[in-house]
Amino acid sequence: MIKRTYWQRNTATDGYLLRRDVSRVLGNFLMVVLLFGLCFLILQPLLHQLSNTFMSRDDLFDPTVIAIPRYPTTEHFRLGLELMYYWQSLWRTLAITFSMSLLQISACTLVAYGFARFNFPGKRFWFVCVMITILIPPHILRSAMFINFRFFEFFGFIPLFTGGSVNLLDTLQGYTLLSATAMGLRNGLYIFILRQYFRNMPKELEEAAWVDGCGKLRTFAQIMLPDAVPVLMSCFLFAFVWQWTDGFYAGMFLRSFGMMAEQMAGLGDYFASWYVVSIGAAEGGLMLAPIALVEVMVSVGVLLGIAPLILVYLFAQRYFVESIGQSGIKM
Repeated sequence: MIKRTYWQRNTATDGYLLRRDVSRVLGNFLMVVLLFGLCFLILQPLLHQLSNTFMSRDDLFDPTVIAIPRYPTTEHFRLGLELMYYWQSLWRTLAITFSMSLLQISACTLVAYGFARFNFPGKRFWFVCVMITILIPPHILRSAMFINFRFFEFFGFIPLFTGGSVNLLDTLQGYTLLSATAMGLRNGLYIFILRQYFRNMPKELEEAAWVDGCGKLRTFAQIMLPDAVPVLMSCFLFAFVWQWTDGFYAGMFLRSFGMMAEQMAGLGDYFASWYVVSIGAAEGGLMLAPIALVEVMVSVGVLLGIAPLILVYLFAQRYFVESIGQSGIKM
């Protein structure tokens, strides 16, 4: 059998082979260009901030320096670590965020399993309430939450023993109470995701466990939870990241704890005050911090704040990717 060349086969197909290959190459090229453009749009602000943080003061005020610093320096990072009390804030935020995220996911998992597998009076009504918590921004409830936690009475029971209400603002107890009752940051979303996952699990698994003598709680712990590990990890990552950068609940319950979100948000002001005291005193007069330097310090704060999140994602990304394929988002 004589082996024909590519052009002979293209001629035999009246040019179809060439048109198909050209279309495939152009399609792949356009896809690469599109993906590169999207990645650039996402990464460009981060790369711009990263470039600015390594620029010296001379580079910042030199119009000929665009993206690559001529005299790179790490002085901004050193100053940022000092002004943010970074390591103290890091360990404190890590401990609180990890424990609260774990508590949130534990409570949301129990609630989601109840919605997915049990029938009880008012089930649809309560699930609608869960969906409303997703749709309504928490800032709308700020005044009501402030009053309730400033004068916390728990339906009037606490005054019976203490003689008055309890102030849970700026306390870890108030934040723990929200997390333990599945009313914390974006808990409605976690309940929805986990409910959809448990709904799609075969009921035969539960029935087989019941036949073997397992109760409902043991079935949940030994049959349902092991299969839901990827989705639980995904929800835990969401909870961890959102709590790490949250300023709403942290400003209400953890204001005096020095959380990373508040340290990032306040680094520009910290630097401006430091500049007036340190540089102004050295120069013998009142000198305000240049806006360019303040923006650099804000970029330093952002990079220092998100660095732990990037490390967490690198170690946990396989659970996150695995959950996309079998998560409860499918209806």
